[in-house]
Amino acid sequence: MFFRLSTWELWLIVAGLVLGFVALGYLAGWVLRRQADTLREPVGIVQGAFFALVGLILAFGLTLAIGRYDARRAAVVDDANAIGTTYLRAQTLAEPMRSRSLRLLRQYTDASLALSHAVPTTPGFTRAIAQEDVLQRRLWGLAGNALTAAPQDSAPRLYVETLNEMIDQQTVRVAALNNRIPNAVLALEVFGAAFAFGLLALYTAMHGRGATTVVLAGGLVTVLLLVIFDLDRPTRGLIRVPDAPLVALRASMELPPAAHGPST
Repeated sequence: MFFRLSTWELWLIVAGLVLGFVALGYLAGWVLRRQADTLREPVGIVQGAFFALVGLILAFGLTLAIGRYDARRAAVVDDANAIGTTYLRAQTLAEPMRSRSLRLLRQYTDASLALSHAVPTTPGFTRAIAQEDVLQRRLWGLAGNALTAAPQDSAPRLYVETLNEMIDQQTVRVAALNNRIPNAVLALEVFGAAFAFGLLALYTAMHGRGATTVVLAGGLVTVLLLVIFDLDRPTRGLIRVPDAPLVALRASMELPPAAHGPST
């Protein structure tokens, strides 16, 4: 649910919930202030304990988001390294497998870049994966032909090894992109923070104080929640997983191949 929302929609929902609970808490506090002074101490104890719990939940969610973000960044680097090594070893194959493999690897890099910009769970994401799968099958077929043509040569064997690693790395990267914080945890963080600030506004209003401090604190926590959401949305928002390693790899493929295959 949260993943499909745009950045502005998500910001409006989170800010609306937090500030809405603040407004409700402040209004309820002014009503209770005139009726029962004995509620001030119990409400203060409850809101203090609840804030401590919400702080732990937010820290837990931020830790989960950062861990997943780092895993996605590492997966992009590993994917670029695997493709790059496969591209270098493909240059040592005999023709015509060499030229065909190099062309397919350029297309595969383009597909990997498209995967970096596709939103998971969308048709574009599925198409990018399907395109990579088709190219993998074609590359694997050419690798088999290279082994059949030269079963004693080391170049085809080394190429097959790195090609297999490249295919495995795609699975790791797709799994990292799909590995997100559960919606239940994100909802608990949002509603928990909103309820905590509602209690704080209630307690503040019961003491006859203004709501400026509560609103500012709620705004800061809203920003923290948005950071957690951004870290968990690799292709949306302001914090994105960089694709610089793949871009640099694709640029290097425009240069003439450095190695040549065996002469016939």
